[in-house]
Amino acid sequence: MDIREIKSVVEALLFVAGDAVSVKDLCSIINIDEITLRRIVNQMIDSCIEEERGLQIIEVNDCYQLCTKPEHFEYIEKLVKPQNRQGLSQASMETLAIVAYKQPITKSQIDYIRGVKSESCILTLIEKELIVEIGRMEGPGRPILYGTTDNFLKLFGLKSLNELPALKEGAEEAGA
Repeated sequence: MDIREIKSVVEALLFVAGDAVSVKDLCSIINIDEITLRRIVNQMIDSCIEEERGLQIIEVNDCYQLCTKPEHFEYIEKLVKPQNRQGLSQASMETLAIVAYKQPITKSQIDYIRGVKSESCILTLIEKELIVEIGRMEGPGRPILYGTTDNFLKLFGLKSLNELPALKEGAEEAGA
C-alpha cells in the first residue's frame, strides 16, 4: 500500500469512527508500524493546515480524531441547531479544575479544597462527560475516585493531561 492509499484509508477510518481511534487500532487495521503511521498522520495534519481545510485531525491520549475547525463553529451551529447547550457555572469550572489537577480525587477531597459541597457540580460534570468514576479508594467506605475524560481533553484542546498549564505559586498551598 502506498502513502496516498494509507492516507485515504486513515481519513476514511477516522471519518467513519466519528470518535477518536487509538494509534494501536489504526496500526492493526492498516497493518503498519506506529512510527510510519504517526509520520503519515502528521503529514495529513500539516496538509489540512496548509490547504486551510475545514477539517482537522487532532490527537488526544494516543488517539486520532477527525473533526471540524473550531473557527467554523458559528456556521456549523446554524446547520445543526444544537439543543440548548449551557456552559459550565463558575462552581463547576472550579470543581473541574480541581479534578484535572488532583486526580484521582474523591468528592470529600474536592469539598475540602472548595470549602463547600460539590455534589451538584460533580453530577453536572459527569452528565457532560467531562469527569468519570475511575475507581474506588482503599479504606473506610471505599469512596469513589474521579478523573477527567477524553472529552475534557478535547474541549480544552489538550493532547494529554501533561499539557495542563502549570499551577501558579501559592495555588497548591491554597488547595487548588
